Formats: sequence, C-alpha cells, structure tokens
Amino acid sequence: MTTRGRRRRRQVGQVSSAQAWLWLAPATALILGIVLFPAIMLVSASRGEYSITGLRTGDAGWSNYTKVLDHPALGVVLKNTLVWVVVVVALTIVISLALAQLLVKDFPGRRFVRWAVIVPWAASLVITSQLFVLLYDYNYGMINHLLRSVGIIDTSIDFLGDDRLTLASMIVVGVFVSLPFTIFVFIAGLNAIPDDVMEAATVDGASPWQRYRHVTLPLLKPALLVASVLNVIYVFNSFPIVYTLNDRNPGYAHDTTITFMYKLAFKSQEKDVGMSAAAGIFNVILILVVIAIYMKVVSWKEETR
Repeated sequence: MTTRGRRRRRQVGQVSSAQAWLWLAPATALILGIVLFPAIMLVSASRGEYSITGLRTGDAGWSNYTKVLDHPALGVVLKNTLVWVVVVVALTIVISLALAQLLVKDFPGRRFVRWAVIVPWAASLVITSQLFVLLYDYNYGMINHLLRSVGIIDTSIDFLGDDRLTLASMIVVGVFVSLPFTIFVFIAGLNAIPDDVMEAATVDGASPWQRYRHVTLPLLKPALLVASVLNVIYVFNSFPIVYTLNDRNPGYAHDTTITFMYKLAFKSQEKDVGMSAAAGIFNVILILVVIAIYMKVVSWKEETR
C-alpha cells in the first residue's frame, strides 16, 4: 500500500474538533441543563435560609448541614433506608433469577406470561402504591378479607398502621415493582449464554446444579452487576412507594432519606428548604459512595469486559 493510500485510510472517519463539538453540543447541553445546573442550584439552596413561603432570606453557611446531622430522627431514617434498600434489592435479585429461569423455558403461553410480568413496571408507581394501600386497608382491604375468609385471622391486620408491619409492607411493594425490570435483565443474560457451553458441561458429566453454579452464574455476572447497581439506585430513590404507603403515619418512624428530605421542606415543623437541600446533598453523596464501593468489590471493569 502506498503512503498516500495509508494516509487516506487514516483519515476515514476522522473529524475536526469543531465538527466533533458540533455533534456533541445537544448531549452536552442536555447534561448541563438537567444534571449540572440542578446540582449547582441544590448546593446553593443547601447554604441558604428560606421563609415559610420558600423565598430566600439570607445565607446560612454550613448550618443547614449541621442541623441535618443533629436531627433526632436521622438515626432511625438511616436504619430504615439501609433495611429498605438491602432487603428489597436482595429479594428482587433472588426472586427475579428464579422467575427468569422459568421464563426462558419454552412452554405454552410464555409470551403472555412475559407480557403480564412487565405490567407492574409499565404502570405508574403512584397508582401501584395506591392500589396496595387499598389492598392493605384495615377495614375494606382485600388481603384482610381473604385472610378472614380462610380462617387464618380473626381480626384485621393493620399493615400500614402497625409499626411492626409498616416497613415490611412497603418492602413487599418495593419488590413487586422491581421484579419486571430485573427479570428481563436476567432473561437477556440467560439467552446470551452459548448453548455449546452448556452442552460441553453436560458431556463432561456436570449435574444440573454444577452447571448452574459453575457455568450459568459466572456467565450471568455482568447481568447481575447491572441489575444490582440499577436496583440500588431505583430503590434508594423510590419516593412514591414510601411516601404513598407511609403518609398517614406522623413523624419519621418509617421514612427513608428521600421522604425525610421531602418532609423537612414541606410536612415537618421545620419546613426548612435549606435543610431539605442539605439532606439532598447527603443523599447524593451516600448513593455515590455505596455504588462506588459495590463496583469496587465486584470489579466492574473485569465483569463487564
């Protein structure tokens, strides 16, 4: 190949810096508009003082952060958040993995079952949460009616009013709405496993459990990683479920950091927008730290290579 031909080959697909920035301008503007600018405004709000009507009245410095850290309910809220995220994500992963194994099998009506599975994900979280509020209702809820009908209970259970059951009842809803997305992630991961790998393991005499443990699970690690990270983000930021099922209860006994932030601004005695913004900064930092630790532990680059 001549020198001129090699030079022409290197130039194929290359653009100037001005052209590259022109093509990147829409994405850059989108990032600046919906990520960077709100982040700057949140930091600014966290260092301000506001009236009860939301008007900025002055600068608060770092006092809003101090007030959040000194809040008497912070310990309970952090504990609720930890339990909420860990239990919902863990149950979602385990149940989704089992259901995905079923839905990759060929059986009559599989297409319709897959369509039915995705419905909870397509529906609004507020609508789904409100539906469960009706199902959990102490007087007229279908769950209490069914349990009384079969003789399991004599009196109704206050799923959303009993402090011992409120968080567990919310976790059930959290798992329910998280299953569809996770199931389809695992279905995609299972379908990507080459058939010849499984056939080779079978020929070598591996039992079904050995094939699942030593072949299927290792090849599913990228899907497991993606599902886990995204579910941690979604569940941590799940405001509609926690707020809708818990809005009847006073105080912060069953709140997570997301609803805690909202109540600081609009539903507590503080009604302090600056404190709420400072709590929002802590939320962002917390979720970034958790995800960074998780990705470090599971070696993100190696598992997704």
